[in-house]
Amino acid sequence: MNMSRLALIAAVSSAFLAGCASNVKLDDKPAPVESRTTSGTGSGSGASSSGSSPSKVASVDLTKSASATELAKVVYFDYDSFVVKDEFRPVVEAQAKLLSSDRSKKLSIEGHTDERGGSEYNLALGQKRAESVAKALKLLGVNDGQVEAVSFGKERPAVQGSDEAAWAKNRRAELNNR
Repeated sequence: MNMSRLALIAAVSSAFLAGCASNVKLDDKPAPVESRTTSGTGSGSGASSSGSSPSKVASVDLTKSASATELAKVVYFDYDSFVVKDEFRPVVEAQAKLLSSDRSKKLSIEGHTDERGGSEYNLALGQKRAESVAKALKLLGVNDGQVEAVSFGKERPAVQGSDEAAWAKNRRAELNNR
């Protein structure tokens, strides 16, 4: 009886682990942040490997004063990715400027995913997305105590639907004042 119980436990464990397999490993490695030089000639460490011309993303004029309500507060991600793309660098830079200018301000970064995948996997992916935005902010001079990364996984979709347009809107990190 003990052998059959052990065999059952081993079979259930194997099935569970096989169901959790994915192309994206969510281990304890640091969250990647796409980093490019200001001239656009540096090679990024993110998922972009097309070798095309430098990014056409406009830089943010940080000399203008902006209130927290005027700033963009959402960073979108590719499917199964937690890499902060260059096109969202202005969002992160503007938030970093605001937080660096007033050290009493605090930010909650909420990681979200689309509806595909299991709850546990999506919670982990949402956490990695929030942490990668937090890391980008910290690299720009924001103090650790000013940011908090949390995950809601697929539990709080921005848009209802089961198509690519809805999924793209739900793969995000929201930056909220706290």
